[in-house]
Amino acid sequence: MFKAPIEQVWTYFGRSPRLAEWLGEFTGSGATGAVKFRLTADGGEAEWQDVTVMECAAPHRLHADVGPAGSSHRMFAHLTESSGHTTVTVGRRLRSVVEEADAGPRWDYYLDRLVAAHDHKPLPEWSNYVPAMTEHYRTLCRELDRDLRSETAAARSAGGS
Repeated sequence: MFKAPIEQVWTYFGRSPRLAEWLGEFTGSGATGAVKFRLTADGGEAEWQDVTVMECAAPHRLHADVGPAGSSHRMFAHLTESSGHTTVTVGRRLRSVVEEADAGPRWDYYLDRLVAAHDHKPLPEWSNYVPAMTEHYRTLCRELDRDLRSETAAARSAGGS
């Protein structure tokens, strides 16, 4: 949550110089749906990735597929404003809760970078997130996977009765 108007926070998603402060850079136009993105938050020279913008309703919603067709990741950002505060919700659709558990620390890191960039503070260090948070997320994802499997089994049993 940011004590800032939604339009200001949106610039960290919709303008390449602002996005580059915390995550990466893009070229192209979201209006056409075709964008190239390069993650810079991890350091080094990342490859440019294809991005298909599925929905862009500035300053509230952004849905995009990032990466090559067939192995892309669906990403989203939702922003809402109330009483001078903007709430940001970001996510990524996982193919497997257990297999992609290592994405948890990475997103905590990226979101902390967003907060630091917005607040003009030093960016966090990656070493504070991995391996420190890795097992925590793996445990959460194993528990979630177990719960989802139980719910699915219970729903199938109830449907067959």
